[in-house]
Amino acid sequence: MKKFIGLASTALLLASFAAPAVQAAEDFSSVIITDVGGVDDKSFNQSAWEGLQEFGKANKLEKGVGGFDYIQSNSDSDYVTNLNTAVQSNFSLIIGIGFKLEQAIGDVATQYPDKHFAIVDSVVDKPNVASLTFKDNEAAFLAGVAAAKTTQTKKVGFVGGVEGFVIDRFEAGFIEGVKAVDPEIEVTVEYAGSFADAAKGKQLAAAMYSKDIDVIFHASGATGNGVFSEAKDIVSNDPSKNIWVIGVDMDQDKEGIVKVDGKERHLTLCSTTKGVGEAVKQFSQETKDGEFKAGNKVYGLKDGGVGLTDGQLSEDAKKAVNEFKEKIINGEIEVPEKPAK
Repeated sequence: MKKFIGLASTALLLASFAAPAVQAAEDFSSVIITDVGGVDDKSFNQSAWEGLQEFGKANKLEKGVGGFDYIQSNSDSDYVTNLNTAVQSNFSLIIGIGFKLEQAIGDVATQYPDKHFAIVDSVVDKPNVASLTFKDNEAAFLAGVAAAKTTQTKKVGFVGGVEGFVIDRFEAGFIEGVKAVDPEIEVTVEYAGSFADAAKGKQLAAAMYSKDIDVIFHASGATGNGVFSEAKDIVSNDPSKNIWVIGVDMDQDKEGIVKVDGKERHLTLCSTTKGVGEAVKQFSQETKDGEFKAGNKVYGLKDGGVGLTDGQLSEDAKKAVNEFKEKIINGEIEVPEKPAK
């Protein structure tokens, strides 16, 4: 993943007590607390863990307490327990992966004002918490452009994980991107209610594809594995079907590979990318170097924090994506963060 060229920083109002001093560099350690879906969700959590592993390797640290590690959350009830485990293990920097950890991070950071925390995809207003957020709506807009330029049925779908302000950005951007190309295209939106329910993702995808939707964009973590599974099953049974999946958070091309008549066929049209891993890597390094800063760091198209892969896009689609990307970067288009209701 490419490094960010710059960071747009938004200062938060800080509480009256000062941020803690950073541990000596030689004693520095960093840990991520995953959201549900697992560290191998092939999406959000996995990207964060890959970034932390790169940080560990670059600094010759070992996996485990005293170096770099992850603590997996299997349910929402694990968040506080896992954060407290990280505190008791004396990790120098504790990073919560996902907006669902917002309350837990806020509570634990208040209890331990001498510890450093960070959260991805949410904002926690504490002097010992850094917030790493992304303009997902910008990347999702480009996914919408790609879908609109690819669909042959003029019907596309969006599968979200859990409704909330983060996935709102994906939904809003995707719909706006589709409509910017062709307002007559029908967009169907469904939510699984989970980031870790592949069976539900498969069920929602099956219903969409049965209604002639031929491109589905998922923003649903491990739930999206079911979307890919359904697309592959359909094409395996009927190779004449021309359907696609748009991946999320990292290049999910390999998740859409299916063998047809002994040959590989790629069903991942493209993927929105989100520099979660790079943000985790960079922020861990900054903190190790004594440069911890609380507040909100925002990553977007302009600095490479989000983007869209070329995947299997046609030349016409790639051209359109690049044209709209430039318009967003130079301010001609302001992508909404909330879908119209």
